[in-house]
Amino acid sequence: MNNQSIPLVSVTRGGLVECVHRGHIAVVDAEGRAVASAGEPAFATYARSAAKLLQAVPVVASGAAARFGLDASELALLCASHNGEEQHVEAVARILAKLGLAEDALQCGAHPPYHKASAAKLRDSGERPRAVHNNCSGKHAGMLALAKHLGASLDDYKRPDHPVQRAMLASYASFAGVAEADVVLGVDGCGVPVYGAPLASLALAYARLGAPRADGPEADACRAVVSALRAHPEMLAGTDRFDTELIRVTRGRIVGKMGAEGVFAVTVPDEGLGLALKIEDGAQRALYPAVVEALLRLGWIDAAEGEGLAAYHRPPIHNWGGDEVGAIVPAFDLR
Repeated sequence: MNNQSIPLVSVTRGGLVECVHRGHIAVVDAEGRAVASAGEPAFATYARSAAKLLQAVPVVASGAAARFGLDASELALLCASHNGEEQHVEAVARILAKLGLAEDALQCGAHPPYHKASAAKLRDSGERPRAVHNNCSGKHAGMLALAKHLGASLDDYKRPDHPVQRAMLASYASFAGVAEADVVLGVDGCGVPVYGAPLASLALAYARLGAPRADGPEADACRAVVSALRAHPEMLAGTDRFDTELIRVTRGRIVGKMGAEGVFAVTVPDEGLGLALKIEDGAQRALYPAVVEALLRLGWIDAAEGEGLAAYHRPPIHNWGGDEVGAIVPAFDLR
């Protein structure tokens, strides 16, 4: 297998290219047919947080979301790598209240909010970050909802052999078109299993998420997840975050989710198409420029939408004095 990556994004300074970020792109339809690619679509990588939308599906399909009365904004939060803004923290608290659980039921660990103003407010108040501020707290609240619905233990829901994790692995593998046994399991930053598979499989999973193959509870759950994100893009990420802005700028026509270490996945539900992109060195600064460039080259966003995402497409580099000294520039062809 050829795992040769290609240059996706260059970092310029003055008259020189100072750094190049290489990677891979896979674009497929809901039947798994290749639409476009760059680098090696079969490149194996972890989905990281891009898997969250697929992990939310069994929470809905099982009946757990309905049983505990999760509304659309809360369902969107299950998919989130959120900023830890007040709206996110309050939504996690509402979900836990509906489950009859305290914050200490969350096993995701704690970190300061990604949102700088929210982090500063928390620090100035003398409070320490709590699990609800963790960007994955919505996903963990969803896992607790599913565990409670299944009558499974709440104390060890992170274990790979726990019924919740088995259900979520089965969901991912089914959408991705791979056998569960072939999914490489690692441990994500928040402590739960993370899924490794070919990049094209992640693209297929997103294509099928947007265009389910058959009717039934799982298909209804897919539509509910996508609808919730379209209605509440602010819950997926938050202020000044690309995932939120992509949904807003395209008016929900395109839904995408980042994952750590340079992963991004996109679904275009009305077209039944999915895209997955991996920056090989995991550089976050290269991720969104490459995604916007791919969307433009595929014709999935028009010039006006591209302008709406311009801040993410070719972001300038400034020195400490505020002078513009370079740029992050995506440039590649899709075959």
